Amino acid sequence: MKKKLFLASLFVLIGMFFSEKSFAQQVITETTFDSTSTYILKLRDESQLVGKFLGRDSLNVMIKTASMPRVEVPISNVVSVSKVEAENFRHGKYWFPNPNATRYFFAPSAFCLKAGEGYYQNTYLFLNSFNVGLSDHFTLGGGIEFISTFASVISGEGGPIFYLTPKVGFEVAPKVNVGAGLLYVSIPSFDGGQRGGGGIGYGLCTYGNSNNNITGGVGWGYSRKEVGSFPFFTISGMTRISRKTALITENWILTGEDNAAIYSYGFRFFGEKLAVDLGFVNNSDISEALLIGIPYVDFVVKF
Repeated sequence: MKKKLFLASLFVLIGMFFSEKSFAQQVITETTFDSTSTYILKLRDESQLVGKFLGRDSLNVMIKTASMPRVEVPISNVVSVSKVEAENFRHGKYWFPNPNATRYFFAPSAFCLKAGEGYYQNTYLFLNSFNVGLSDHFTLGGGIEFISTFASVISGEGGPIFYLTPKVGFEVAPKVNVGAGLLYVSIPSFDGGQRGGGGIGYGLCTYGNSNNNITGGVGWGYSRKEVGSFPFFTISGMTRISRKTALITENWILTGEDNAAIYSYGFRFFGEKLAVDLGFVNNSDISEALLIGIPYVDFVVKF
């Protein structure tokens, strides 16, 4: 019995070894390399190498990094290979992609998450959102607000405020992306009535790349019974000023009877999987009470 168990374990380990080796070989063979581009090789120990492709054989892939003219990397250690876009290579140094390019503070850009990408966002601690790329052109998001959730648990009635944020987006020309989406908010009733609901429908156009861009948007508010008579407009921008820092501005123009403007400005600090926004929201009324505006804080964890 012990001998059979030992042999079975041995076959499993051998199978795992060859399956991992076969997967790594497939990663390399399915990648079309060219000598003018820069690539990121992610390894099994979670480290990564960034460099230009020199060649490959049955056992190794050879690259040239900024500090070493030739590195031989065993193919069996390679988990993934990706091409570094020109926008993420600055002054001979690799800048990891912006982890939160699909949104400014609150307003979205026309960029979508790639299929399988996602992130969790927390705003002011009590707004919690999740967004997932169901395809390269369709992002589905939603979230819940904690104060109403706790209130409904304590009172035994009502329910949480929750929201849905589907968005589609496409690149229509170099550096030009267009998109459209909805914000739907469901609001509870604490007096035994039906839940209320409404939101915003919008269209977007973004010019630039994930590090430096500007977005113009137009939208209308709606409820279950009607659509707003007057549109609102947004203009937002982002520019990456260092490897881990970007400047952000987001501005809203409300037309019609509520003719008003709201603007915001601030910083985004980020790593490869985490981004933190620190900003201020302001207009003519707010500045009378607080000159620099109302502080805005959120953070995003990408997965």
